[in-house]
Amino acid sequence: MSRLLAVFALMIGLALTGLSAPAAAVTVEKVVSPGGIEAWLVRDHSNPILALELSFRGGASLDPEGKSGLAVMTAALLDEGAGPYESQAFQRMLEDRVIGLSFDAGRDGFRGHLKTLTEHRDTAFELFRLALTQPRFDKPAVERIRGQIVAGLMRESESPEIAASKAWFLAVFAGHPYARSPRGEIASIKAIKLADLKGEVRRLLARDRMTIGVVGDIDPPELGRLLDATFGGLPASAPPLTVPDIRPGAAGMVKTIERDIPQTVATFGLAGIKRDDPDWYAATVLNHILGGGGFASRLTEEVREKRGLAYSVWTGLVPLDHAGLILGGVATQTSRFDESVALIREEFRKLRDEGVSEAELADAKTYLNGSFPLQLDSTVAIAQVLVQLQNDRLGADFLDRRPALIAAVSRDDLRRVAARLLDPAALTLVSVGRAQK
Repeated sequence: MSRLLAVFALMIGLALTGLSAPAAAVTVEKVVSPGGIEAWLVRDHSNPILALELSFRGGASLDPEGKSGLAVMTAALLDEGAGPYESQAFQRMLEDRVIGLSFDAGRDGFRGHLKTLTEHRDTAFELFRLALTQPRFDKPAVERIRGQIVAGLMRESESPEIAASKAWFLAVFAGHPYARSPRGEIASIKAIKLADLKGEVRRLLARDRMTIGVVGDIDPPELGRLLDATFGGLPASAPPLTVPDIRPGAAGMVKTIERDIPQTVATFGLAGIKRDDPDWYAATVLNHILGGGGFASRLTEEVREKRGLAYSVWTGLVPLDHAGLILGGVATQTSRFDESVALIREEFRKLRDEGVSEAELADAKTYLNGSFPLQLDSTVAIAQVLVQLQNDRLGADFLDRRPALIAAVSRDDLRRVAARLLDPAALTLVSVGRAQK
């Protein structure tokens, strides 16, 4: 019955995406172009739309010292003119054909996004090719994007949530590239030169680091042709990735950044697990019960619902390529901040020492398996999942296997994983506000 319910939920989720419900419409196909470029494809001919998601391993964690933000700035400039088209002409071609084309970068990846109507498919892929292989980096565009990023960083400097998060990463990853903000700092953005931007393209964008997911109105032979035409001109390989694995440090550290603001805001967390850890599914259920389940989580119940201490308190698993985290946040009245922190620590302890009830476990499994398909609410979302499945080496059949992996988690699994991960004394906490205990 649980299997049937999971399949039914998946069909509902796919219906929301505009994909047809029959199994043939959701089959994941591995397409290899004549030139050897691989993409995962979900065909859907019900609408004349195509979405492509692209990921290159390596991102802001590879930014040179003193040039943090380089990957993010490079990504923002790739659609600001390429090949024979300066910025306005390039953007006009996209707008006239309703083509969505953009790029972004995070700590571990550099991503591209393309969405187009079938009738403009060839033009869309050609513009995507030019952006990847022939970005112009014209001075007016570079200075405009630089100014936008600097302005954004100035606005972020006023945010207590961002200040707490930045300081937390700086503390637990001291001396490691993860300590730096992917968006950089004002001084580092101002230090980026044209040669840095051109070098970033050569350093990051290569076929051996590339993962592609495609969803929509296209067949494998045509996709194979476009893969070669679009990505065949990229270098075959890039320099080896140089970011080392790290276990988060500063365990148990408590730090306050003093600001005269009405509330105190905090980021807290400790070492977690990476995505390929065998305990991942148990940790997923455990986190849902602790603080990842919204109003159903223990932290929300104890901190918000019972005592009204905070509007929001949460936790989440953060599986970086080179580290795993359990990360959380809370904002509350300064006068009651110590009380909130004590409750958070107590819920970590209780979950570790006392375990969960059968009802909590059953409810968490039902939610996690029932809600997951509803995340697949567009062709873009499905294409992103296809890329993530490849990056995490989960296999094309993972969507079929996931419900059983969640359903197999037992109370003993949660007790063992909680003992492994939930040490309240190891919580690292950075708060922004008026200093308390």
